[in-house]
Amino acid sequence: MKQLVVVLAMAAFTAILVGAMLELGPAPVALPASVAANLEASGVRHPVTAVLLNFRGYDTLLEVAVLLLALLGVLAAGVSKQPREADACAADPVLPWLSRVAAPAMVMVAVYLLWAGAFRPGGAFQAGAVLAAAAVLLHLAGLLPGWVQPGRWLRWGLAGGLLLFIAVSLGPLLAGDALLQYPLAWAGLLILLIEAGLTVSLGLILAGLFLLLTDGEGGRA
Repeated sequence: MKQLVVVLAMAAFTAILVGAMLELGPAPVALPASVAANLEASGVRHPVTAVLLNFRGYDTLLEVAVLLLALLGVLAAGVSKQPREADACAADPVLPWLSRVAAPAMVMVAVYLLWAGAFRPGGAFQAGAVLAAAAVLLHLAGLLPGWVQPGRWLRWGLAGGLLLFIAVSLGPLLAGDALLQYPLAWAGLLILLIEAGLTVSLGLILAGLFLLLTDGEGGRA
């Protein structure tokens, strides 16, 4: 009976959401045209990066905070893990060898995505995801231990991107301008600085969500 009630409640909620979506009217503002008209003032040449790091910087700031809070929730849950008695990858040297070759290439791809975000698809989220994938690959190959509890330097790396974002966003406010209103002459450099910090932090956060939950030998970093 309880399962039937839950299913009916979910169906009703879904119907309400679908009805609300169908009732949405046309957008009051032509967003693509508005972004294109103000692109030169954003400091970058790609509209997605301009929206995420300039026009709608608040959203990106909160998204990074949510990811960090998710990792803090995993840490607060105190997930206990038992180290593996033997490394299953030791008998198969192919995966570790390929991982040693692929990981540096993935780091180079992440750096390129970070740099390319100013003028083509890319940016901190994509670069951070590639860095996290490299960390996960190294762990699966037995080359990177899982995390038991992040040490001081790792904690700074996890939170550094968000703290840097907040610091840069407060600069214009202290100068008498609006929050996240970058000076036009410095906008491109400041956005690149923010994305560089976010790339490292997002890579560590996304990797941490795996390395803190996986079984394996852990340690402080």
